[in-house]
Amino acid sequence: MIGTIVRTSLLLMFSCGLLYPLVVTGIAKVTMPHQANGSLLYNEEKEVIGSELIGQQFTTPGFFHSRVSSIEYDAAGSGSNNYAPSNTEMISRTKELIIDWKKANPDVPIDQLPIDLITNSGSGLDPHISPEAAIAQIPRIVSATGLSNDDLNKLVDKHTENKELGMFGEDRVNVLKLNLDLAKLIQ
Repeated sequence: MIGTIVRTSLLLMFSCGLLYPLVVTGIAKVTMPHQANGSLLYNEEKEVIGSELIGQQFTTPGFFHSRVSSIEYDAAGSGSNNYAPSNTEMISRTKELIIDWKKANPDVPIDQLPIDLITNSGSGLDPHISPEAAIAQIPRIVSATGLSNDDLNKLVDKHTENKELGMFGEDRVNVLKLNLDLAKLIQ
């Protein structure tokens, strides 16, 4: 009886703990190598600058800013405070973010502030913002870089990813990819 339990345990540990992960990883590396290796993005010097799946903080006025992150974009752990809309800490933080928005974007009326620029995602690592959030930042970027509204609108359109299968999720813009192309325009 004990021998059967030990053999079954060893067989399951080998097949589920070693064999299955190796097979799945091997299939992933062959069929979708970019995703299997973390969807990493590189600069011209072939250095890793981030992953298209993990948000980064951008604070420079000449670049598009990401969503707020309650974990400071630390990918070692993810999550956010699950505050109710009536939570005083949430209300205070939101008011501070609105004041910061007004200071950084004086040309954009507060009623055009997209909600995703003052709220964080469930993971705190969301790399996307809505197209509306990107467009609302264009006046600030025009002032900081001298690029035209038209050029920046085209850039946002180029990086707008549509809903999955045309119906799941929302249209979105990957901020890191958008800023990489913006950096090329600024040079």
